[in-house]
Amino acid sequence: MSPVKRIWAPWRMRYIKGPKKDECIFCFDPSLDEERYVLRREEFAFVLLNKYPYTNGHLLVVPTKHASHPKDLDDREYQALTALLLFSMTALEKVLAPHGMNVGMNLKRAAGAGVDQHLHFHIVPRWDGDHNYVAVLGEVRVINEHLLETYRQLKPAFK
Repeated sequence: MSPVKRIWAPWRMRYIKGPKKDECIFCFDPSLDEERYVLRREEFAFVLLNKYPYTNGHLLVVPTKHASHPKDLDDREYQALTALLLFSMTALEKVLAPHGMNVGMNLKRAAGAGVDQHLHFHIVPRWDGDHNYVAVLGEVRVINEHLLETYRQLKPAFK
């Protein structure tokens, strides 16, 4: 029998015990943008840091329209969303200099969508060797930088 592995994450208790809202996590008042780590907001789309990232700099590109599938967006909305996706990838390359990126969208829960009622792109910067023995053996991801620090670094590139 293998020993029990413990990972201490006391900051998660606030989330676990906190009030749960029935509302969509992406449908919020723009006055909360800084608190929600929004890097850029445009008429039809916005980009923000993922609060539960796979790596530092993990971004979400979201249409402002509440839609669960790309077919629910009109041409202008979809074009604005993908233009912001490309802009965000360029900003990440400029500021964080990743060696590569994973870019994608999970549609519906069966496909891995954590938020399946409001579509969004994930941009996950990757570096050679970014998943070391801790992730492989411990099945735990180590994020090398605090979310606020990543936000501060990226914000100027999104103006």
